[in-house]
Formats: sequence, C-alpha cells, structure tokens
Amino acid sequence: MTDDLFVDEDGNTPLSAEERLGLIPSYITLRHELNEAEQINITEGEKWATRQSRDWLHEHSLRELHRRMFGKVWSWAGDYSKETNRRIGSESFQIPLDLRQMMDDVRYWIEKDTYPPDEIALRFHHRLTQIHPFPNGNGRMSRLAADLLAKNLGQPYFSWGRTTLIAAGTTRHQYIEALRAADRHNIEPLLEFARS
Repeated sequence: MTDDLFVDEDGNTPLSAEERLGLIPSYITLRHELNEAEQINITEGEKWATRQSRDWLHEHSLRELHRRMFGKVWSWAGDYSKETNRRIGSESFQIPLDLRQMMDDVRYWIEKDTYPPDEIALRFHHRLTQIHPFPNGNGRMSRLAADLLAKNLGQPYFSWGRTTLIAAGTTRHQYIEALRAADRHNIEPLLEFARS
C-alpha cells in the first residue's frame, strides 16, 4: 500500500480534483493520516448511529449517517456525488431515484419475508455499494447501514471478516470478490464473508 494521499487503489473510488478540495483537516498530507482522521470520525458516527432508534430505509437517514461518519473530514459528507462518468455507481441525477427504488425493494422483502434477515441486510448493503451515492466512504457507510438494518431485524452486527477493510490485503480482496459475485447474482460469498 502506498502512502500517497489520493492514490487510486483497487476498490477505492477516485476523487475528482473538486472533491479533493473538500478535505477539511489541513494537516493531512499522507494516506495514513487521512485513514486515521476518517477512522476517528467513523467511530464517532458509529456511536451516534447505535444510539438511534430510526428506520434506516430512508434517504435522509442514510445521508445523515454518511455525514456523521465523514463530516469532520470531508465538506461534502452526506451530499450525493455530482461527478459523472465514474467507473462504478449510478449517474448523479439517478442517485435519489435508485435509492428510493432500492429502499422500496428492501421494505417489500421485509414485509413479504422474501429472504432471511441476514440476506435482506446484505442485499441492502450490496445495492448501496452499486448505487455508490457519495464521492467516497460508500463501502464503510453501507456496511454500517447493513449492520443497523440487521439489528432492526433482530440480528447481531456482521463481523465483516473481523478486520479493517481499509488497507489492501487478503480480507479486503475477499470482500471485493464477494461484492463482485453479488454483482453476478451470487449472494452466497457475501453472506459467508459478512459472518466470517
């Protein structure tokens, strides 16, 4: 792993020049400093989220969750990506519509007991990562959102490989491969990884 601040690593969304200007702490010049600042903010966001008793299947809730997780590091936290032609994710104009459709689908799955609770939460996570609504932090936010939904469905939080998924390595590679399998309509690797 390199310590270049904005290097484009496998599985990371590259930030545009405009998005990079949204970095709030002026002391950050290296990747590990950014990772540390984000992790501190994410921990605060997790504490806030776990004290909430809210329905996480609302656009406002997801935007607020992202803002709480990244708002001390990025000025655009909680705002949808404005960039077009990303290598992944919905087109910027389509994000609110895709999120509403996804949340309607998840509500239907819950109401009709279409899938077991873990699978519902992980399909929710997968769809969030596909839509990729924010410039960065989508994987981390969607993992926490899946944990919160699982909790609302009476399940424990997922273990997500029992390690950090920020740095490149075997566990992150397994996670990315599980997401790619889900892209091909095979949710089993993600179900296995999330509880490993």
